[in-house]
Amino acid sequence: MTRSVYFALVALTLYASGTVTPANAAVQSQGKGSIEMKPFGKTKDGESVELYTLRNDSGMTVQIMTLGGIVTSILTPDRDGKLDDVTLGFDTLEGYLAGHPYFGCITGRVANRIAGGRFVLDGKEYRLATNNGPNHIHGGLKGFDKLVWKAEARQTDQGPQLILRYTSKDGEEGYPGNLNCTVKYTLTNRNELKIEYEATTDKPTPVNLTNHAYFNLGGKAAGNVLDHEIQIFADRYTPTDATLIPTGEIKSVEGTPLDFRKPRKIGERIAEIKADPVGYDHNFVLNSGGKELALAVKVYEPKSGRTLEMYTTEPGVQFYTGNFLDGSIKGKNGVAYGKHHGLCLEAQHFPDAVNKPNFPSVVLRPGETYRQTTIYKFGVR
Repeated sequence: MTRSVYFALVALTLYASGTVTPANAAVQSQGKGSIEMKPFGKTKDGESVELYTLRNDSGMTVQIMTLGGIVTSILTPDRDGKLDDVTLGFDTLEGYLAGHPYFGCITGRVANRIAGGRFVLDGKEYRLATNNGPNHIHGGLKGFDKLVWKAEARQTDQGPQLILRYTSKDGEEGYPGNLNCTVKYTLTNRNELKIEYEATTDKPTPVNLTNHAYFNLGGKAAGNVLDHEIQIFADRYTPTDATLIPTGEIKSVEGTPLDFRKPRKIGERIAEIKADPVGYDHNFVLNSGGKELALAVKVYEPKSGRTLEMYTTEPGVQFYTGNFLDGSIKGKNGVAYGKHHGLCLEAQHFPDAVNKPNFPSVVLRPGETYRQTTIYKFGVR
């Protein structure tokens, strides 16, 4: 039996069952792309990490590992059909284990910041790690980005899908309740990376999950993103104090450097941002209000012609321009990631919402199901 015939028979068997989990196995079907897995190394604690490669039939490839659900690579074509990697990260697991600014990962149990690392829920105060100055950020010292998730590969009508699961125990990082989390990554033939989140709990707890990918549509060695054009479908934003905690106000973007209601270059007014280091790190209040899956952001890189559209069910998006990158991190192919080398579009509920009663609530209670869907759609023009 030839190698190709063998894998064809394996693929047919797996497709009939809809799942695959063995090492180095693949799921394939005509017109629906494929998904393959290989070992990617071990954590410092000896846990095995797997790397999954999702391919569609439109010339796009996405790689995701089980450590932190990290999207390690997104290969998508430019206007001439040339593939390049449009997300920041590392070539090996060791790069991620050495520490990084949340490249491509699932962030939680609560993404973004909680003021003072504390909140009160149903009359009880909870204390969390203060791992971002005086505040708590992205789930704590060992948030979801640093944990190994259980994986299941599946073929769907939309395309190859990776399902990741993790149970966060009651008291983990200071949060109450056992939280059962599922995150589904689907690569469609429309060049969409679709991310669906679900969670349930046995005690009231705050939940705010997102993905922290850094995008650079020019490719892995393209330099900064200041020439990218961006449009954000938000008339308002949440002002912050000096530690990036929202004041509780919701203000208009009109007349500010945060006005991206019409497309313009990221670098056009970035110098007007009063921050150190200078750059965007702001929560935008989306016009859709988080009521349904809606277009939130458009990005265009003129040299490559690549485009990115972000759709989400969330009420907000954190637009961050890699302000703290300083060239000290050597990424893929040894490229030094300097200031503004990537941009993040983190679909979310608002920062510090658990302490701001006028913000949309992030509290999940027993019997409820947390759901969030975000789609990153790639194209060219």
